[in-house]
Amino acid sequence: MAATIQSLLEEISGVEDPVEELQSLKTALLAIPLSALREAVSGQRLNVIFSLLCSNDREQVELCVDILERILLALSPVHLVQNYRAELQGGLTHPNETVKILALTQIGRVVEHPEAVTEILNNQDILREMILCIKEEKMSVAKQAIHSLSKISHSKPGLDKLFKSDLLEVVKDVMSTSDIIRYRIYELVVEISSVSPISLGYCANSGLISRLLSELTGDDVLIRATAIEMVTTLAHSQHGRQYLAQQGIMDKISNMIRGAETDPFSSLYLPGLVKFYGNLAIMDSPQQVCEAYPAFLNKVFEMALNPDPAMIGVALDTLGLLGSTVEGKQVLQKTGQQFKAVFSRMSQLAGSGATELRVRSLDAISQLLTLQPDHQTEDLLSLTESWFQLLSNKPMDMIRSISTQPFPELHCGALRIFTAIANQPWGQKMMMNTPGFMEFVLDRSTGQTKEAKDAKFELVGSLAASSTAAEILGSQNYIRLKTYLREGPYYVTAVASVSTEGAD
Repeated sequence: MAATIQSLLEEISGVEDPVEELQSLKTALLAIPLSALREAVSGQRLNVIFSLLCSNDREQVELCVDILERILLALSPVHLVQNYRAELQGGLTHPNETVKILALTQIGRVVEHPEAVTEILNNQDILREMILCIKEEKMSVAKQAIHSLSKISHSKPGLDKLFKSDLLEVVKDVMSTSDIIRYRIYELVVEISSVSPISLGYCANSGLISRLLSELTGDDVLIRATAIEMVTTLAHSQHGRQYLAQQGIMDKISNMIRGAETDPFSSLYLPGLVKFYGNLAIMDSPQQVCEAYPAFLNKVFEMALNPDPAMIGVALDTLGLLGSTVEGKQVLQKTGQQFKAVFSRMSQLAGSGATELRVRSLDAISQLLTLQPDHQTEDLLSLTESWFQLLSNKPMDMIRSISTQPFPELHCGALRIFTAIANQPWGQKMMMNTPGFMEFVLDRSTGQTKEAKDAKFELVGSLAASSTAAEILGSQNYIRLKTYLREGPYYVTAVASVSTEGAD
């Protein structure tokens, strides 16, 4: 095996136009498992492949990248950095973006290794070139640079190198290139800050986070919208949320929601403000967030009743997110008529209008109605049943009607609502009291896409797993559900003895 690779490398070095030979080498490498490839290539010198990267022939360069990607992945990070550090550094300044991405990806592997990382941290030039890659025109290069640089922050020596050396000035210089590049640097800072309270401390002390936070109230509404997205990402970690609270950002965003009513451009950033609190509520406590920042829930209700599809969509997603938790359901229920009006609006949107909003409405409704068995108290079951009844005079018929429309996403969305109520006794009783419903559930001819078959299988599974199913649905139906499950989602009834699991 090693001899084959060696002979192919020799062939490549002896021809003027090596594209055909490179293709043969690529094919040979892909045929060898990575574990075996490690032994076959560890003693080889790859200079010939690296030298062929210096070409204007894009096909040749990209074949070399594919070959190197495969070979370098087989090498240990220590071997890689000890033998090919100069080549990786050269790749960072190569004119072809695929070569840059290859170099950045491999450096990312190296910095994750506790022994190999020192070789990179001791090379200021490599780190500088990585930072400069953030301002590359190709977003794919910048993204990989951000990802690989953020891995360096997983250790104190890495943080010291990025934030307590001349490299911090390089970061700030890159930042001044343009608005777009500045936000790429913010993305790097937020990614590093999310790693740990210590890494957040380094970022805060550098002054970069305070610059990001100041953009929240800047004059440019588009920049403001982007800043809100970044701050929302920062809030995904507990230490990030604590920091934002200490800086008064929660109150600032609440005031921005209130002030949005008098800002004609608020539609550009208001969805981001609402998403911020929606995420906050799920990660901390829906009740605490909604009580501390009442402007948030009021605005969500207002947006749900708004004619603007962009506003409605964010409101639906947020209501679904809130309603996916028991505490969120209780918070919504406490608002009384306010939420009832919004739920009725969700029902209207699910029944007619633009397909995207219909699907988002169905998804939100299914999240609101979902109630896990260990949460099924009498009060909560009464709550979900009362919400289901708000959908229409005949909610079962309404949802089944949507499920028969010739749009797979609507079909699956409707089935998810049935799945949500399938493990609740009142839902099972409604199903039994709806003529032909069990036949509809067990009919494999409806919904022929893989997604539809999976959604139907999930509905059947939810029914069959319920402790009350056998009693409420009857033993015959229960046995049929169990048989359906045993046969799998893709069973073809026309060939009774053959299970075609995995077919579309």
